[in-house]
Formats: sequence, C-alpha cells, structure tokens
Amino acid sequence: MQIVETTNEGLKRAYTLTITAGEIAERVDNEVKRIAPQVRMQGFRPGKVPPNLIKKMHGAALHSDALNTTVRESVDELMREKELRPALQPSVELGEGYEEGKDAEVSVELEVLPTIEAPSIDGLKIERLVVPVSDAQVDESLASLASNQKSFKDAAKTKKAAEGDQVVVDFLGKLDGEPFEGGKAQEQAIEIGSGRLIPGFEDQLVGLKAGEEKVITVTFPEDYPAENLKGKEVTFDITCHKVKVETETTVDDDFAKGLGLESLDKLKELLRGQLEQETNGLTRTQMKRSLLDQLAAGHDFAVPPSMVDAEFEQIWNTLQQEASREEDPEAAIKEIEAEKDDYRKIAERRVRLGLLLSEIGQANSVDVSEQEMQMLLAQAAQQYPQDQRQRFVEFVRSNPMAAAQLRAPLYEDKVVDFLFDKADVTEREVTREELEAAIEADEGEESAKPAAKKKAPAKKASSKKADADAEAKPAAKKAPAKKAAAKKAAAKADADADADAKADETPAAKKAPAKKAAAKKPAAAKADADAKPAAKKAPAKKPAAKKATAAKS
Repeated sequence: MQIVETTNEGLKRAYTLTITAGEIAERVDNEVKRIAPQVRMQGFRPGKVPPNLIKKMHGAALHSDALNTTVRESVDELMREKELRPALQPSVELGEGYEEGKDAEVSVELEVLPTIEAPSIDGLKIERLVVPVSDAQVDESLASLASNQKSFKDAAKTKKAAEGDQVVVDFLGKLDGEPFEGGKAQEQAIEIGSGRLIPGFEDQLVGLKAGEEKVITVTFPEDYPAENLKGKEVTFDITCHKVKVETETTVDDDFAKGLGLESLDKLKELLRGQLEQETNGLTRTQMKRSLLDQLAAGHDFAVPPSMVDAEFEQIWNTLQQEASREEDPEAAIKEIEAEKDDYRKIAERRVRLGLLLSEIGQANSVDVSEQEMQMLLAQAAQQYPQDQRQRFVEFVRSNPMAAAQLRAPLYEDKVVDFLFDKADVTEREVTREELEAAIEADEGEESAKPAAKKKAPAKKASSKKADADAEAKPAAKKAPAKKAAAKKAAAKADADADADAKADETPAAKKAPAKKAAAKKPAAAKADADAKPAAKKAPAKKPAAKKATAAKS
C-alpha cells in the first residue's frame, strides 16, 4: 500500500491510499481456500470443487468482501503509521472508475484531535454553597404530600353521590346488547369528576345511592385505542355498593403506614433525605460551573470543526424542540434564531471543555471500569422493550462510538470529582434561595460570554429546569436514573390513587395524553448548554469504507 498526504491544514488531514490489484487478488484467493471445504456443487465431491469454479460462482461477492476488508485494514494501518487520533469517523471513499483487476485508490479525509499541553490543575479554588434542610421545610413537604393524598370514608346509605365523592360500583359494558371484552369490573372505586373515564360516564353516576342499580349510555371517543369501540354507543349496567365522601387527611403514623413506611418519623426522615438530595444537586451544579469556568479561562486551543458542528446540531435540535412547545412557537424560534451564533460559540466551548476533561482524566488515570460499564449498559437497555434489549446491548458492544457515548457521562463525572478533590474548596452556609440566585447569576454571565454582551439572568422558573439539566451529560443519552428512596412515599401515594381508579384498565377508561414537559426559556437553555462540556467521542477502532465501495466494485 502506498500513502500520499494531500492535505495538512490545521486539524484537517487527507490522504490517498493506493491498494494494488495484487493485494486484493491475494485476499480473494485466500478466501476461496477458506471456504472451499464447505462449497457444494453437483458433480464434485465435498471440498473438491476447483477454485476457478468457486470464483465463477461467488466471485463478485468474494471480491466485494475482499475489497472492503482491505480498505478497512489499510485505513487502520494509516492511523497507526501516521499516529493519527481522529476526532470523528474518517470519511473513506473509493476512487471513481475502479474496476476489478486494477489498483484501488482510496481517499481518506479526517480531522484530528488537537495536541493539548498537560492541563494545570493546581490553584483551583471553589466555594461550596451549603444549604441545611430545616424542620420547617420537611413539614412543608409533608403537608404537600398529604394534600395530594385523598382519603375517603363511607357515607350514610341514604347519601346521594355528588361530584367529588367516590362510588364503589360493579359495571358491565354492552355493545349492541352483548357484553364486550374488558367492559366488566367489580367493586371499582371511581371518584366522580376525576376525568379518568370516558366522557359522560362519571357524570351519570351523580345521584346514585348505595344498593341502587342503573343503566347508563355513553359514546366512546373516535380516537379510542380499541378499534371495535371507537365512536360506538354502548351501555353500562351499574350496581352501586357504597358512596364515600372525602375526609381530611390526618398526618400521623397511620398515614405513613398507608404509604408503606413504619412511622411518621420514618416518613419525615425520607422527605429530609429527598430535600438534601435536591439541594446537594444544586450545590454540585454551582461547583461544577465554577470549575468549568476556571478551566475554560485557563485554556484556549483549536478544536475540530466537525466536533463543533455535531455538538451545535445537538444543542440546536434540543432548542428547536423546546421552542416548539412554547405557547408562541414562532416567537420562540425567532428568538433562538437571532442568537444562533451564540449557540455555536457555546458548542465550541463545550467541545473544548470535553477534550480538556478527557486529557485531565487520561493524565491522571481516571477511567470507567468494566463493571461500571456493564451497569451503564444494563440501565440504558431498560429503556427498550424486553425483546429489544439484547439487540441494544450487542449493538453497543460492537460499536465503539455508541459505547463511548454511553460511557461519556460517567467518565466526565469521575473527572469532575477528581478535580473537586484536588481543588481548594471552602464552604459557606446559605439559604436555598441564595443558592438558586447564585446559579442564576452564573447563568446570566455564561449566556453573555459567547456573544460578549450582557444578558439578563434567566428567570427563576426556568432556571430550576436548567439546574437539573446542568448535570445531564451531553453527547450521550443518559439512562433514566432510579428514583431516590425519598420519593417512594410520593410514588406510593400515586399508586394508591391509581388503585382507587382501576377502571383505567378497562375500555371505559379515558386515555389521557401525556403532559408536555415545560420548555426552558431560551436564556436559561443557553446557560444550560454553555455549562456542559461535550463528551469526547472515541473514534471507531476500525473505520470501514462506505457501502458505496462494494457497490462500485
């Protein structure tokens, strides 16, 4: 193989590889020898088919495979010989006009990672803002939890059900006089006015008394999931067992036990832990931003444009999706369009910080262990249906780029923690409001940096979302974290509410659309994007020639 360098400008490199026809032919011959024992052809004993007949039968496929394999190995050899560190997957193209039996000319274009001097980690100073959790905050969380947990008690048998009451009923749905699948339930608890069931169902339960029977008529919505019930008028035979009225929730040991906990003290302990976890997350956000600002201020080097483009595309797609969910999408999109250059500078900052953190990690032997990687893989696989999880795992294991993306968030966390340990950290006790204000101030400053102009700090309402997202790692899809133990009480409360409305599992249930996530305001989103370094993407170990290679052969 001959190698000719055609471009060496900044971080851009380009080469022409000449692979001789003899190299390709030799590989084809070796492949013929390998498969010969398995080839079957009428008139010949197994393994005795002449090589020329094998080539005649399978020559095109053998040549295509040999060409692709030779190109891939040649690119690998190029990377080793020239000691290249690709920023992203190299572009590999087979020259036009290639024909079997001729030398193959292959063009390879790539951007290489910059050479970064050993980053200095001495002299880092970080102030850690600490927020103690007060008893009053715990009581406030407890009261909020209790307000969301409705309790009902049996009413007098003469009580007529009204909106807000709960009725315990049996029902049997009929279509054209015949029961239909899923339309039956016994001792079903239904809160009138909850909107859980199809329109008109709950309304017709008003006025029922314990022991009464009633037949109601309802029409299923046109968009109902069950095809046989869409837009159809049906009847339900109703038998009312009980009418219950809402009662004030008493916050005591019984309340805690109803949530699956031992006592009220245990519930308070869990709520305190949840509050501490939230404030600790805000504190980490504030510390990380301070750390990244110091690193960014002390290092300036060229970064691969392709990595900046990829990072910008990720930021831009996210911003457009969030803008489309705003009350006035056109105005929101127009606002981010006006600041497009700012976001590209943010992407450049993130790439530079990602490369910097990677260099610091490598220089200090920070790594993600195989056991940690397996845990990440298992968590990420949970996002997929059961029958697709193994395929996902196999894909990541065979795709270095996908594995690098999965690994990146944890790797970044470990490097940041390493730097926290090396830094001179001082603590100052503040209120939660002061901590949030400090983060907002940082958001305003960071938003201003790319455009070199002062912007107002992000609004508090949007900053809370940005606070959480600041810890989400870019360039890698983050596996959903397990719920904190402190949230079990709230989760249990939700589960109890669902248990009281099991009609959701029947065709009578109204399938409510998922609530839209609140979109971040552009200012907060920009600060959020600016605060995250882009994860360094490891190049694939074996760059493969594009599929066009085989096609042209």
